[in-house]
Amino acid sequence: MKIEALHIGMKVRHPQYGIGVVKTISETTADIQFDDGKRTVAPEPSGLEPAEPQAAVRGLDMPLSQFVQRTVDATIQKLGLEKPDFVLEKLGARWHGGKVVLHPADPALQTKEVPLETFFHKVVMVRNNLRVLEQKVNAHEKLSDGEKVEMQQYITRSYGSLTTFNILFKKRKISFEPIHVSAVV
Repeated sequence: MKIEALHIGMKVRHPQYGIGVVKTISETTADIQFDDGKRTVAPEPSGLEPAEPQAAVRGLDMPLSQFVQRTVDATIQKLGLEKPDFVLEKLGARWHGGKVVLHPADPALQTKEVPLETFFHKVVMVRNNLRVLEQKVNAHEKLSDGEKVEMQQYITRSYGSLTTFNILFKKRKISFEPIHVSAVV
């Protein structure tokens, strides 16, 4: 490993001393804190390697921020989640600017009003969290197939309860349908 590849705080693996953290870097050596103490090591001849995941993007034709944003967007789409500003676009136009008003049975208690956009956002977040839970259940390595099916039924019933709120969506058909991810076995 070249000295230029090191940075302070980086975790490294030494063939003899094990895992350590880079504390200081000079022109040819680095001080590394290992479990048994601090040692000065020349990275190239010692066989030092990164102990944490590394990434290198070669031939990047766009700014790094744009690359990261595209990666995040693809991840959000793959997980079936929406960005917060996208949620309002799915709210039916007739509901924009509306309120949810809750009147308690006891007239001495105060009425609660919630902007419909806020309420809608919370309902959509519940759906998104159910989708993530569903994927985690299906991919869980310690659950049996029977346990996965049982938990999936609870999630499906929760989706069913959320269909009450389909009236809020522009397109009612796409709102609270469960996504089914096959179990990783």
